[in-house]
Amino acid sequence: MAEQVDTTIGRTDQDDPSDTGPSVRQSSETWESLFRAQVGVMRRIRMDPVFRELPIGEYDVLFNLTRCPTGWTRLNELNHHLLISQPSLSRMVDRLEAKGLVVKRPAQTDQRGVELALTDEGRALQRRIGSTHVHRIQEVLAPVLSTSEMEQLKALTDKINAHLGD
Repeated sequence: MAEQVDTTIGRTDQDDPSDTGPSVRQSSETWESLFRAQVGVMRRIRMDPVFRELPIGEYDVLFNLTRCPTGWTRLNELNHHLLISQPSLSRMVDRLEAKGLVVKRPAQTDQRGVELALTDEGRALQRRIGSTHVHRIQEVLAPVLSTSEMEQLKALTDKINAHLGD
């Protein structure tokens, strides 16, 4: 049985034998609501003029590269954090490399693989766009959600991500 979190008081009802868990309908409606909210937020964020300079998908690649502890990551590892196909990512990386924003090298452990890193120019662009981007996110979410609601939403999505191994 899935553990349920009562977000109003933060307790679990994991041991309640009468709880049969969420229904298929409730799960489906929850997913649809979460997905529609994400689509609506993304539509507003994509309209930000900062993404005229670099499309949001390319920015997402740069952002994910900033999170690599060594500064380098394998192309297939990066692909686990994005919602695009491996061939699409390869083409996108080629465009980013042509713009001087990323650099590629053969993977150190497997010469068939490719590793990527940000260039100084790519890191600077990511920081500049990222600064504007986070303020835009705040402009979209803050009028709708209170601080505690944002904390609850983050806790719930973190729980989903932890369960899925992301």
